[in-house]
Amino acid sequence: MADFLCLDVGSTWTKAALVSSAGIVLATAQHPTTPPEVLSGIAEVTDRVHGQSAEVLACSSAGGGLRLAVVGQERLVSAEAAYRVALSAGAKVVHVSSGELDGAGVRSLRATRPDVLLLAGGTDGGDTKVLLHNAHRLAVQRIGCPIVLAGNTAVRQEALALLLGTRRTVVVTDNVLPDVGELAPGPARAAIRGVFLDHVIGGKGLSKGPRFRRLVRAVTPEAVLTGVGRLAALLATDQPGAVVVIDVGGATTDVYSAVSNLAAPETHAVALPPDRRTVEGDIGMRWSATGVLTEAVAERLLTDTEAASLAAPVRHRADNVSFVPDGADVVDTQLAALAAVLAARRHLRQIDGRLGPQGAGLVVLSGGVFRHADAVRINAIADRLRADPVLRPVLRNARFVVDQQYVLAPAGLLADAGHPFVADALLRNSFV
Repeated sequence: MADFLCLDVGSTWTKAALVSSAGIVLATAQHPTTPPEVLSGIAEVTDRVHGQSAEVLACSSAGGGLRLAVVGQERLVSAEAAYRVALSAGAKVVHVSSGELDGAGVRSLRATRPDVLLLAGGTDGGDTKVLLHNAHRLAVQRIGCPIVLAGNTAVRQEALALLLGTRRTVVVTDNVLPDVGELAPGPARAAIRGVFLDHVIGGKGLSKGPRFRRLVRAVTPEAVLTGVGRLAALLATDQPGAVVVIDVGGATTDVYSAVSNLAAPETHAVALPPDRRTVEGDIGMRWSATGVLTEAVAERLLTDTEAASLAAPVRHRADNVSFVPDGADVVDTQLAALAAVLAARRHLRQIDGRLGPQGAGLVVLSGGVFRHADAVRINAIADRLRADPVLRPVLRNARFVVDQQYVLAPAGLLADAGHPFVADALLRNSFV
């Protein structure tokens, strides 16, 4: 059977993994992403792994990934439901508002520069006023990004007519909250993905022709989230508990959690999706390094004196984002541990601390800082995460591993492309 060339085109790096039909990583490569023509970087990594004859599966977060704004009706119901749909859509939520939009609300929305806007409001047959008001306001104010309309079906066509009247790009899908207590995230998630692929990826100035847009099948975080969910399902029998992935990058720290293996379903009025992702844009190893210190002091992970001693090397990293230390580096290890703790704490708060009765069974550390660290440093970071007073209840019994070959995104791509057995074999070979 043919091999698979799995590509992840990021804002900084383009990564390739050549995977056999048996789920074995045959070769990996990475190259700086090459805008305004990312196909040059893709050609480079393809040559390095000898993947010219393989089936190509690609995801991308280049150009800032998928920036999602959410406009709903009532914060604790429609807007919150829509926001939690976004947690499983591979999107970075840059704006959430509820109620009737006014001028200040529109200005705040516009300032966040969303790629896609999710417009929700009202259960089916319920209130219609807010959804129609917001559809009219978005139309006349000419919010230019594509809109996914996922609100009250009783006024769906009327809201659609308002938006289309000013030539908005609108995709209609099922209500994210069809009834009180009933969350239906699947259709909205699929619509957001389709809008990203059809209307967003081609407009980010990454490639001159249509080939790159045709290659990309998913936004990278969505592919990773799919891989994380499959890993949780694979481990459900032998290793109880959720799977948590902490991905520390130069600009952001992403945290994924998958609770697909929970025996008891959620019973909350607005249930969380089983697989979730949060993005911390102020916490990272380079661009956002100073944010790590600021937040570490605020969360009492560092004293003012300890932060002052780190200020100079951390500022150096923020000012020189291409800085690569020679060998093991104490400051990078400290930054990685702090970023991981801060991002994991925020993730738990966003999902109300719900990782199931067993907590986390497996924690996967992802990112170059972990991939290049030795076992002693990885164990020290794992011990710090387990011992943190906020994280201890859910991480104390977890097994820690490093995603050495960045296989989670390829696994998600393979599963979505109709090769679930290859995806599962890849995950077993890497983590089980």
